Amino acid sequence: MPKRAHYLIVDGHSVIFAWTELRKLHARRSSLAREALIKQLRDYQDWTGVHIVVVFDGKGKKVEATSDPADVQIFYSRSGQSADSIIERLASKYAKRYELMVATSDSMEAETVHACGAESISPDGLRELLASARRA
Repeated sequence: MPKRAHYLIVDGHSVIFAWTELRKLHARRSSLAREALIKQLRDYQDWTGVHIVVVFDGKGKKVEATSDPADVQIFYSRSGQSADSIIERLASKYAKRYELMVATSDSMEAETVHACGAESISPDGLRELLASARRA
């Protein structure tokens, strides 16, 4: 049986507000914190081959997605929709097909993705995952 692809879905703002250095960048300019997080996740994807999807709460009228096929996929939720709802929808749709892990500090979101068949990891666990990949 072929090995299933691995995906890591990251609740972007959940991680930004959990990591002190990113929270400080966010206080200066939110785009700086997003860029710093995405850079670390891109490095992890390059080192491990795990596909990365980052979801941020947005303010627009529609869900926006930006990506290059080999790059980190980035989604911004539309106005009135939370990043959590996008993450939960992705988990319910893809957890049976792929090895899926969701990084979030939201315990309700973690319970929902577990019910879908995905794993969850805390922002601190994500930090350690990234650090261990850097050391390897």
